[in-house]
Amino acid sequence: MAAARSSRASGQVAAYVLHRYDWSESSLILDLFTRDLGRVAVAAKGAKRPYSQWRSVLLPFQRVNATFGQIGGAESNAEVLSLRGAEWAGGAAMLTGEALFSGFYLNELLMKLLARSDPHPALFDAYAQTLPSLAAAQDREREATLRAFELVLLRHTGVLPDLTRITATQQPVAADADHTLQAQAVVILPPGADEPGVPGRVMVELQSALDDGRLDAVQAACAGELPALKSMLRAVLHYHLGSSPLRTRGVMLDLQKFANLGKTARP
Repeated sequence: MAAARSSRASGQVAAYVLHRYDWSESSLILDLFTRDLGRVAVAAKGAKRPYSQWRSVLLPFQRVNATFGQIGGAESNAEVLSLRGAEWAGGAAMLTGEALFSGFYLNELLMKLLARSDPHPALFDAYAQTLPSLAAAQDREREATLRAFELVLLRHTGVLPDLTRITATQQPVAADADHTLQAQAVVILPPGADEPGVPGRVMVELQSALDDGRLDAVQAACAGELPALKSMLRAVLHYHLGSSPLRTRGVMLDLQKFANLGKTARP
């Protein structure tokens, strides 16, 4: 709260670029994820010009301190705000390889699951903490990082139930029995024959870490149950995304197919 008040007082808002659209030959429309204002659309006039100082600042996965026109005034109700200033605020090195696709996957989730102008400061902080973890992680660690962020996102969008209780009966989950998270976000016992399950003790660990806001603890709890969590969370996300497919997931699957074809074609 203190950080948010300080940011507003200085006129600067901590933000990340989620997506960018061409507006004209010289300008962009940016979809920003901000700590204080939530997800907002801003017009960056002249950002595409060769001499614009914003060209090296308005990049994905790089934290910026942004200034908008008349925040709190008449323009605050505008659908698209005017970007008046943007300064690089530090951050990890640019994502590359699979980590890059993972980062774009997170950005697409935020764009499709967050309403505009709905602040989630704790989710913003989790996103900021997740990006360097993606950059430094090996495959298994990256999977745990992604599953942890998905859980945090579902929690902050209000669709994740209490993982320590059977939703229908409100009875505590059994420590050594498997439980599953249905697409409608209901914890049940036991999972069906074709449904993935996670032990109750892991559900309790996940809930405790989420309640305490400890992203590293959420990642650690996910690490031992990656296949089941991936299947469950994918179903929940698909349910809440509706008929809108994730483009990043499709691109990753296509690239994996090409990679596998290349392997089989080698002598």
